[in-house]
Amino acid sequence: MANTFLLTVLYVVAIILLVVFIVVGFKLIKLLDKIDRIADNVEDKVNSFNGAFSVIRNAADGIASISDTVTFGVSSAISKIVNKFIKKKEEDEYE
Repeated sequence: MANTFLLTVLYVVAIILLVVFIVVGFKLIKLLDKIDRIADNVEDKVNSFNGAFSVIRNAADGIASISDTVTFGVSSAISKIVNKFIKKKEEDEYE
């Protein structure tokens, strides 16, 4: 008698656990769907900024190119001045 009662209680608990797991599974599926929609929304919003980022990147490249040109010009001018000074000093030493 006790054996049948314990077996019945075990089956009832197993059925209750099965139902609880099914409900939790459905809730997790709904949660994952919401997360997927949020991720898609964020991706769409980030992609809307691609044009602005492209403009900023092109502007930064242009500024870097101008900066490189100016830096090269200044360093060339300084190098020429230093080389003239060194040549003049060397000529003075030979005389």
